[in-house]
Formats: sequence, C-alpha cells, structure tokens
Amino acid sequence: MRALILEQFGSPLRLTEIPKPVTGPGQVLVRVGASGVNPLDLKIKAGAAGHAKAVLPAILGLDLAGTVEAAGAGVTAFREGDEVYGLTGGVGGVPGSLAEYAVVDADLLARKPSRLSMREAAAIPLGFITAWEGLVDRARIQGGEQVLIHAGAGGVGHMAVQLACAYGADVYATVSPGKNAIVEGYGASPIDYRAEAVAAYVDRCTGGRGFDVVYDTVGGATLDASFVAVKSYTGRVVSCLGWGTHSLAPLSFRAATYSGVFTLMPLLTGKGRAHHGEILQEAARLADAGKLTPLVDATEFSLESVEAAHQLAESGHARGKVVISI
Repeated sequence: MRALILEQFGSPLRLTEIPKPVTGPGQVLVRVGASGVNPLDLKIKAGAAGHAKAVLPAILGLDLAGTVEAAGAGVTAFREGDEVYGLTGGVGGVPGSLAEYAVVDADLLARKPSRLSMREAAAIPLGFITAWEGLVDRARIQGGEQVLIHAGAGGVGHMAVQLACAYGADVYATVSPGKNAIVEGYGASPIDYRAEAVAAYVDRCTGGRGFDVVYDTVGGATLDASFVAVKSYTGRVVSCLGWGTHSLAPLSFRAATYSGVFTLMPLLTGKGRAHHGEILQEAARLADAGKLTPLVDATEFSLESVEAAHQLAESGHARGKVVISI
C-alpha cells in the first residue's frame, strides 16, 4: 500500500510503498478515505510535540474516516463495509491515517455520521473529543448555564460551541471580528476579545456574575483571562492547552475549579479507549440530527499533495480544517 513516512523531524513526508497491515485481536483494518490535518499533526512533524511520543519512522495522521475491510478476532461491533471514523493513531508509535490502510483498535472507532462525507467526518474526531472531555466529562455542563468558549471559530472551539449549544447552554465565544458569522451560525454570541476587556464582557454578558463554564482552547494569557471570567463558587474552567505557569489566585479567590484536558491519553496509555469510541457515537448522533457540522476547507488534497495541505494549514488562511483525501 502507499503511505507517507516521516523519517526525520522537520523534513517532508516521503510517499512510498509498504506492506499492507494485518489485523490482530480486537483490531479493525480500515481502508482510509480521508485524514484530517490538526495543528498537533504539524507540531509532531516539526518535532515540537514531545508529549505525543512519536517514534520514527512514523506514519502521521491523528484523525481518520474510512471503510472497514476486515475485523480481527473478538471484534463484534464492526464488519466489512461499515463506514467508520476515529482518533486512531499518529502518536506513540501507532501508525496514523496518512496511508491507504490502517489497523485500528476497534474501541477507538464509531460508525461515521451518515449525513456527512468522509472528508467531513475526518474533520471531527480530535476536535470533538477534546471539546467533549472538557465540557461534558470535566465541567459537567448543564442546560441554561452561561458558557464561554475561547477561540470559538477554531478547531476545538467550533466543536465546543456546537456541543454547548446542543446541551441547551447560553453560549458566548471569543473570536476576531471577521469570524463573527461562524459562531453566530452555530448559535453563539461573539465577543471581540481584542476590542473588549475581560471585565467589560463579563459585566455585559453575565451582569458581572461570571460564566458558569469557561473553556480555554488557546492557553497562555487566555487561560489567565479565564480565571477572571469564571463565576464564583460554582464556576468551572477547563483548558486543553494549560501547559504554562499561571497564578491561581484569581481562580482561588472565586472558589472556582480548574481541570485540564489531555486528549491523547487513551492513545498513549491504552486506558479509556472505549470512551473515545462512545464520544464519537454521540458526535455522530448530533451530526445526523443536524446539530454538529464541522468547518472544512474546500481545497482538495491527496497523498501526493500533502505538503501543500500542511502549508495551507500552517498559513492560517484555511477556511476550516484541512482534510486530505486518500
């Protein structure tokens, strides 16, 4: 089969022929239809993501959508011909989705939303799972709560906005002015974080009480701002990029809570993999109900044009997630 191989960090991927993988117990052989490009994929390629524990030579590609070709011993949830998707590899020495075939732990998969194309489905897994782990698993979001999503038009942010809206929350999202329409289309109220100070939008949107839930998808100063924007006593801050050094005083003085999200944990440790499959079942249910639509750049890419796809993703000019058709 054809696959893209990363032989050295910071170098281009090399398209080559390698043996087609064979399933083991509990695994599924997937004919890959599409592979989503995440910022993390680019960081791994550059050698700037030590936490992903990539082992060279590597097949990158975290997100996958495709069709089951064979199921290994003990697999009962999937059979040949099923269309599936998942966050399945590209880290920790596990081959990813930039290949014609991938052998995948069946627990990581769910049936693809029938309403969506392979390209659209491949744009969901990492972003949606990260959004779910923050809002549902950590923050225990409830209908009617006021929720703030930072970078609401971003890869994780636009999934979090839609998920919070689906839960019946009153959702706000920080964005640059040119992206107001994106979050408004998903049902959230945009906040221009460049023009309005944290205290000002907290007062305007919540009457000064603070948001019940704040999801930081940016890190750095944005996480610090989250500690200021959250509600006292019952407020919850979650972050998928809380890797810096921060003063907890603003959070402590509000008696609020903080939780971190590390979406790669099941892939790297093997623990909790079935929950990822369950989360994607929920994503499919929302997508088929018209409550979840991934933002996908319209430009078509293939294995042969992967470097151009990565360049577009890195440029900041993509109109949604870049996806490679296999």
